[in-house]
Amino acid sequence: MNGLPLPIRRLVVLAGVVAVMALGVASIRAASNWTADAAPLTVEPVSLETVQTRLATEGARSEALVADLAALEAQVAEMTGALDAAQGQLDADGAVATSLQAQLTAAQDRLAKVQALVAKAERQLRAAATVRAAAPPAAAPAATSGEHEGEHDDD
Repeated sequence: MNGLPLPIRRLVVLAGVVAVMALGVASIRAASNWTADAAPLTVEPVSLETVQTRLATEGARSEALVADLAALEAQVAEMTGALDAAQGQLDADGAVATSLQAQLTAAQDRLAKVQALVAKAERQLRAAATVRAAAPPAAAPAATSGEHEGEHDDD
């Protein structure tokens, strides 16, 4: 190409560039046609009315869910209040149980003391009975004749 004049060389290069570009456009067009043939559009696009209807339906559903959520929040608040009240009652009942336990312990202590006193008194009674049984019988006082006379008046 060195022997060709400059304007002819430029014309040959320009013709080569145009030919390569035309070949590129033709191959892109062929590839798009093959792709379109391989994956045809079988479903029609959704109409604007259908989209608006679905949007309205989903909006109504969203509003219903928001209302349900608000109702659940109210129930949660109510349950939280009930749990707080129950916890307060448990705390109060725990304090009462502790007090009752202390009273029971004191009563058991008093009962143990009373039982010890009863056992001591029983031992003393048995000891006194043993002493009386071991002692000789005391002489009975002599009866006077006047005392027995009134008893035999029935005869």
